[in-house]
Amino acid sequence: MKICMLTNTYRPHVGGVARSVQTLVDQCRAAGHSVQVIAPSFPGDEHEAELQVLRVPALQRFNGSDFSVRVPIPNMIARRIEQFAPDVIHTHHPFLLGDAALRIAYQHDLPLVFTHHTLYENYTHYVPFDSRTLKRFVVRLATDYANCCDAVIAPSQSVSALLEERGVRTPISVIPTGIDSAALASGDGPSFRAERGLPADAFVVGHVGRLAPEKNLEFLAEAIARWLRDDRQRRFLLVGDGAMSIPLRRRFERAGVEDRVLACGKLTGQTLSDAYAAMDLFAFASQTETQGMVLAEAMAAGLPVVALDGPGVRDVVGDRRNGRLLPAESDPTAFAEALARAEDSATRAEWHTAACATARDFDQVRCAAAVLELYRSVTLHERHPGDDWNWWQRLLGRVEAEWELISSKADSATGSLRDRTGR
Repeated sequence: MKICMLTNTYRPHVGGVARSVQTLVDQCRAAGHSVQVIAPSFPGDEHEAELQVLRVPALQRFNGSDFSVRVPIPNMIARRIEQFAPDVIHTHHPFLLGDAALRIAYQHDLPLVFTHHTLYENYTHYVPFDSRTLKRFVVRLATDYANCCDAVIAPSQSVSALLEERGVRTPISVIPTGIDSAALASGDGPSFRAERGLPADAFVVGHVGRLAPEKNLEFLAEAIARWLRDDRQRRFLLVGDGAMSIPLRRRFERAGVEDRVLACGKLTGQTLSDAYAAMDLFAFASQTETQGMVLAEAMAAGLPVVALDGPGVRDVVGDRRNGRLLPAESDPTAFAEALARAEDSATRAEWHTAACATARDFDQVRCAAAVLELYRSVTLHERHPGDDWNWWQRLLGRVEAEWELISSKADSATGSLRDRTGR
């Protein structure tokens, strides 16, 4: 099968969506399928030329974020699509390259699969003139886009329910992002601690993720600072980078606990597995997740998790089964107390067993197999009956695609305003 994936983030960018796409690409290729990736250019991506990755020019670090905005180049994508001749289009975003994916699907009479990775309304602070109206517009636009597709993938059951509630009528399949559970279970924690100066007898709470404002990191830092102040043997291991790096460091300095915080920046591959293995417990406070892939990764490393309840998170963390799932309205003091109670070795041993069992449901081979089966099902559905399109039908298809994009955006805009005015 020939699969074309379009994504606004891809390696060497480090983030949940980029890692999700990369994992799926690798597994599809390992299963014998051909995958063409279309993604924005990033500094340091020159080595991708031979790996069926088409890089489109892009503006980097848009508005202070970790994301890029593609610069449209007429015919650049069209030529590659003609050469590759895909059987299915898989888009990982409704915006930017998501527009291109919809046009390709309509022009070439191809099925379009969309993975709803992100709760996009939680990211509007990266756009000028952020407002409630803009958040409503973004929700409606993502919903309308999903309804232009042949199949939608939700990474968790809670997100699937939310999409249905918002009006997505396209069939939704719940397929989590796959993780390399074997690699994550093989980390060398003692060596990582020795190399990074973490005491062998310290109790280490860790966190992995992009350090961005929408990740509720100020709450997490406050809770961790309270937890660290109560015992000099405690340590916090922070893996990730982003706009919140300096504010977090300053927060720990003000609390007087900076000497017990180890911030490693971005880690990947075996080093990341070693970092997970160096932890005793994983802490997570984000309220903007659709799955929380790092939670599954932590559990693959055998770590119980203490987290705040939220979409995606509750699909992984079971309260007092493989960790603690605290009410979303909990304060930092309650979170710190939960961390302290989780230090009990007998409790953590029980949660460790359940965490490992949970991680098996997210294994990359299993998740990729589910996506490939979805591809097969949508390719069996004939979207436009009849012979192959001639040049006139292709022109009509292009007009139809443009109209779908324009009308869905207009409907989203008027709908969001209607929601605000009540008319």
